[in-house]
Amino acid sequence: MSKAADKKRHAELSGEIAEHDHRYHVLDDPILADAEYDELFRELEALEEKWPALRTPDSPTQRVGGAPLDSLPSYKRRVPMLSIANCTNPDEFREWVDGLKTFLKREDEPRFFVEPKIDGTGIELVYENGRLEVAATRGDGTKGEDVTVAVRTIRSVPFALRGDVPARLSMRGEIFISKSDFHRLNDRLAAEGSEKIYANPRNLASGSIRMLDTRVTAQRPLDLFVHSFGEMEGASFQSQEDFYSGVRSWGLKTSPLGRMCQSADEVVTVYDELLAARDDLPYEIDGMVIKVDAFEDQVALGTRARSARWAIAWKFPAVQRTTTLHEIQIQVGRTGALTPVAILEPVSIAGVTVSNASLHNEDEIERLGVRPGDRVLVERSGDVIPKVIKVIESKGGKAFQMPRECPVCGTATVREEDEVVSRCPNYACRAQLEGRLRHFASRRAMDIEGLGAKLITQLVEAEMVKDPADLYALEVEPVAALERMGQKSAENVVAGIARSKTRPLHNFLNGLAVRHVGERISELLAQRYKSLDALLAATEEELLDVDEVGPEVATSLRVFLEGEENAAMLQRLQDAGVDPQPPEEVEGGVLSGEVVVFTGKLEILSRDGAKALAQRHGATVGSSVTQKTTLVVAGPGAGSKLKKAKELEIEVLEEQEFLDRVGRE
Repeated sequence: MSKAADKKRHAELSGEIAEHDHRYHVLDDPILADAEYDELFRELEALEEKWPALRTPDSPTQRVGGAPLDSLPSYKRRVPMLSIANCTNPDEFREWVDGLKTFLKREDEPRFFVEPKIDGTGIELVYENGRLEVAATRGDGTKGEDVTVAVRTIRSVPFALRGDVPARLSMRGEIFISKSDFHRLNDRLAAEGSEKIYANPRNLASGSIRMLDTRVTAQRPLDLFVHSFGEMEGASFQSQEDFYSGVRSWGLKTSPLGRMCQSADEVVTVYDELLAARDDLPYEIDGMVIKVDAFEDQVALGTRARSARWAIAWKFPAVQRTTTLHEIQIQVGRTGALTPVAILEPVSIAGVTVSNASLHNEDEIERLGVRPGDRVLVERSGDVIPKVIKVIESKGGKAFQMPRECPVCGTATVREEDEVVSRCPNYACRAQLEGRLRHFASRRAMDIEGLGAKLITQLVEAEMVKDPADLYALEVEPVAALERMGQKSAENVVAGIARSKTRPLHNFLNGLAVRHVGERISELLAQRYKSLDALLAATEEELLDVDEVGPEVATSLRVFLEGEENAAMLQRLQDAGVDPQPPEEVEGGVLSGEVVVFTGKLEILSRDGAKALAQRHGATVGSSVTQKTTLVVAGPGAGSKLKKAKELEIEVLEEQEFLDRVGRE
């Protein structure tokens, strides 16, 4: 057969296979036996083996994934992916509906479109002239990770859309895996002796599309439902219902449980029905998404800084289960705090197998009256650590006693009179060291990619790392020699450590794990001092001049900075080239030097968005009104803070006046 004939046959096969993929994975209506499908696929593979130029990115054969990547590139989107506001009960939902009516200046309720809130991982698909060009994770909303190669392995994601589609589309949706497929995969991994057993379907979906080796992703039975759009040039849909109909005609998949509701009362009824059906659904859901159906109303309602006014997620209540508490173990944290942990008979809660839960402290154990052997009620809500709620049946076991010595290093523990926590005072305790290193490497601190808990444990046990400064002296070969590492993994870790040298100052300060100095105080210190050297030179009295820094924080920080070992560690960090960067500010910002406090309900911006906007224009944002406060932005419901601002004769602005001041419409 000639090349031209083979090319024609390749196009025919590609179209035929794409049609069968659509019928099987999107419509759930296959018309071809698996063996016949396999014959078509093998014929296509043979043609591409004969003519490699036919093996384009759009070929059905490319769903097998590609060669491993070194890292995931970033992707900056044109239209941000917004968050969605939450409610947790009928009263909050109806309050949201009343707010819609007020904003739209009408007495009647809008129609609503509702659907399950899939517990998966958010994704954006960008189509140019009907062909898939980019797939990106949500990230921070504006910038995500480019996971195109991985998403191309998902069979319900079409490479090319059907029919007359807009020139540019960015579709938003949720990638997920069914409960049955999730359990089958975990069972297989366990049988193979893998240490990587996934905690829940959401983690599996998220981890799968971020894999650098997408050939592994291709083996995961991932699926996708589209639920919204970012860009859609030229389409003329009138409502969410119309949009879903159009999306399906293009070959994309939407939730089969989406439905119209004519009133708020009907939404409440559907919520109750969905909650009752939750355990019987083939995939995990954690609530219901409610959208104003008419696009005209959506446009009129607009968006806040982080979320759309026209949509809300009604979350399901925390899920509780009864199980047996076998024993109480003690964990030692990075600050030396001894935390009792309940070791449970494993129980499935909302699709997650829970085998331990927090008991917080000795006083909490006494309050609960819990003892080993008791039947207890355990609650898990979203990503919150499971906790023991109460004792259901006491078995009369031996009462728990908090150890008087650290279970890791044997040092006598201490408990201050005004605290509920017992602590190990040995700063060199291995458990504390590992905790501090995990915190230092975490995303909200130095964000060191690849430096996970297991590797940190190995580094500490091998005495290769005794404090954060030692990380920057690590070399590839010794790290590669550690168990389950290897040359490439070691190179990636060492490179990740090197990249962290110029993280922002507030991340660095947070990473030091100074007692009483968390993210918020770290941000305020970074705004005030701009550099590590300036902070090191600050006296305790000068620190007290920083908004929200009280005597306890100032003393704790100075004690840490002046400690001989800590001072030496900081110097070694600087000698290694660690150079924390000052906060970004607008040059000559209109709020430069201002200390701003937000109070009351903000109606245009979210609280986080308002804070970020003020900081970008040079302001320090405070949480309470003091003599240092220079500006208060007050919304409806402002109370004591507004009153105090007036007493101190501090300038007060409404939210729109604040936006006018910074030049934002």
